[in-house]
Amino acid sequence: MIERIILNAQIITLNPAQPRASALAIAGPRIAAVGDDDTIRALARPHTIIDDVGRRPIIPGLTDAHIHWEGVAHSLASVDVFEVPSKAEALRRVAERVRQAPPGEWIVGRGWSQAYWADQAFPTAADLDAVAPQNPVYLGAKSGHAAWVNSAALRAAGVTASTPDPTGGSLQRDSAGRLTGLLLEAPAMALVYRHIPSLTPEQTASLMLEAQRRAWASGLTGIHDFDDPSCLVALQLLRERGELGLRVVKNINDPYIEHAHALGLRWGFGDEWLRIGGLKIFADGALGPRTAHMIAPYEGEPDNFGIVVTDKEQMHEWVLRASLAGIPSTIHAIGDRAVHDVLDVYEAVRQAEAARGIPPQMRRHRIEHVQIIHPDDAARLGQLQVIASMQPIHATSDYEMAERYWGARAGMSYNWRLQLEAGAVLAFGSDAPVEPFEPMKGIYAAVTRCRPDGSPGPDGWFPEQRLDIDTTLRAFTQGPAYAAGLERDLGMLAPGFLADLLVLDRDLYAISPDEILDTEVLGTMIGGEWRFRLFD
Repeated sequence: MIERIILNAQIITLNPAQPRASALAIAGPRIAAVGDDDTIRALARPHTIIDDVGRRPIIPGLTDAHIHWEGVAHSLASVDVFEVPSKAEALRRVAERVRQAPPGEWIVGRGWSQAYWADQAFPTAADLDAVAPQNPVYLGAKSGHAAWVNSAALRAAGVTASTPDPTGGSLQRDSAGRLTGLLLEAPAMALVYRHIPSLTPEQTASLMLEAQRRAWASGLTGIHDFDDPSCLVALQLLRERGELGLRVVKNINDPYIEHAHALGLRWGFGDEWLRIGGLKIFADGALGPRTAHMIAPYEGEPDNFGIVVTDKEQMHEWVLRASLAGIPSTIHAIGDRAVHDVLDVYEAVRQAEAARGIPPQMRRHRIEHVQIIHPDDAARLGQLQVIASMQPIHATSDYEMAERYWGARAGMSYNWRLQLEAGAVLAFGSDAPVEPFEPMKGIYAAVTRCRPDGSPGPDGWFPEQRLDIDTTLRAFTQGPAYAAGLERDLGMLAPGFLADLLVLDRDLYAISPDEILDTEVLGTMIGGEWRFRLFD
């Protein structure tokens, strides 16, 4: 039964059998037919709703293949220090929040990066102590791999100069052995973070509703989440109430995989709204705090090769066990040594899978980020049928740091075209709240390899890695669909597929790349329902 028809559109279907159309019919949550106006109009019945979109372009809905959704939601209630231009500005914003808070209440924020500051020096606890002597302060770095805390936070957590570095993390110390207030990597950050009072699931769910509205307005119809089980609890509350309006793949972080095994969960458990993804493991850190694990040391830091968060043997044990239990793995690897080690793990696991008759498409392993790769490893993702889950906006955000700390090696960084040509499936995302989740910003970065201000120049950074708009859209649609096992449901506008689509104010295929950032989402439909609509 045809419930809705969309007419008078410029539909870019991403379906090779029918690339363009002007109309489509919807029955329930799925597309029933795609074609010309007259053919589709003939399917209407008295009750059918007809939307004339005025010749506006329509594309499939976009999916963010790497996001921290609980982090995005919580950031709406925290101190915003995202990419502040100076340490002084970060301190000003903290001081403003302190004036509104009673003594002893935690002040939480995120998004700073010393790379945006004139001296590019890491901040200290003493800086925060001057504006927040009585309130514990915890400020997560933009990278998500460091935190800046004050003395009150260290005291509240019982962390002192005699506290040993946890495995896979580091408490930065000065030359006298005193804590500086910088915590590097999750194990060190957790020493303080776990003392921050948690929001209730209801509070988190409420914040997610606002985040969801913003996601619809930006053009997102789905996400692949990498946060902890508390995120899943809030998502389930929304699902129970019929308020979940994004298609969510929920990956399982490694501390909780034993629970998944005990329950017998397998990849894909759930439905088109909320389903289980893969095992998430951290191999290393990040470029910002120089903790990404490198084959050669960072430029100007001959003793710094980064941090190993999970060693190779442990990764192999976890990945193999998960694979045999029906769960693929998705491993964070940024440095070239980390990527190399993860590829070695996947190669061994692929051999074990083959011996048991498990084809690669049944275990859709991923590497998250792949920010720099050694030339010897460049083709291995494609050879091993490992998905390259990458975030184009990282390249334009990070290129100055990459050149400074990786030097000539930066030519092998953020190389999504290389991965595509080597046969790897690309699945693009944002890593929000590390970067904004608005997909047009990621699309622009992939096509131009420039920042919004045009830097580093009209040709972009390493322009040979630029992608065309069609390839980029597929990496935000079909790549994530394949990674989720939903390639027969999402990623194109074709009969039988879910009716997830966007109405835009301009045709991305017809405009110059400079106009991508000006493109407006005028309507977002998910499952045949308008979730966001500006046009008449």
